[in-house]
Amino acid sequence: MTELKCCSESENAKTHSGDLNHSAKKDELRSAHRHLSSHLRLWPVAIVGLVLDLTTKNWAFNNIDPVNGKVIIQHLMSFHRSLNSGALFGLGKGWTPLFIIASLLALGFVLYLFIHSKQNQRSLHIGLALVLAGALGNLYDRAFVVADVITYTTKGKTVSDAWKIVKQDQTGITIGHWPDAKQTQHIPASWNPRVRQQGVVRDFIQMKPRFTIGNRSFAIWPWVFNIADVLLVAGVGLLLLNFWWDRKTAHKDKTQTASSPP
Repeated sequence: MTELKCCSESENAKTHSGDLNHSAKKDELRSAHRHLSSHLRLWPVAIVGLVLDLTTKNWAFNNIDPVNGKVIIQHLMSFHRSLNSGALFGLGKGWTPLFIIASLLALGFVLYLFIHSKQNQRSLHIGLALVLAGALGNLYDRAFVVADVITYTTKGKTVSDAWKIVKQDQTGITIGHWPDAKQTQHIPASWNPRVRQQGVVRDFIQMKPRFTIGNRSFAIWPWVFNIADVLLVAGVGLLLLNFWWDRKTAHKDKTQTASSPP
């Protein structure tokens, strides 16, 4: 009788353990959008990232000298104000409406990935939050930060850049640095200046390291960027890692299933 009782208790313990494992597995597979902790990983991180981006942009364009900038780490990093009227690396200047639409589609895709993710995919949720913050930060600029984009031709070269117009008459256009119009300069009418108002992205972080090949020197990273760009790159990197982990796990499970005896 004692032996039978022990066996019964052992079986009950195994059943209870199996139920717990099944319950834990079920919790892991629960959709993230129904799980409070998943939302707490997504929204607070996205909000903090967005506030950090917009706050640093406002600080930079109100406190940094538009010509000389500000050295942060000698020969490594400085702050230099720059208005980007295009997309990444300044490509696609003048296509602001298209970039706004693309940003909205990207935000929709981020929410789609979150809704279809599982509650245990914590690093994926952080990655989505970083992408959400970065996309919203640059989307805000393109929608609400409007500058005068001046295009003109001098010495056979066409130049296009964002400024603030101080004065415009038959002699040409007097422009200053956006937004305070300090340190003005004059673009003569003979340069055929054309003006359009456009949403722009505020950049201010510049990396200074250079490398030399022969007599020529090249910047390792010549583009000026902002906190939103950093968040986007970090977020996309986390997403790619998650997709790689998921594929690796799926391949491992498939291999184990194929090798297990029937």
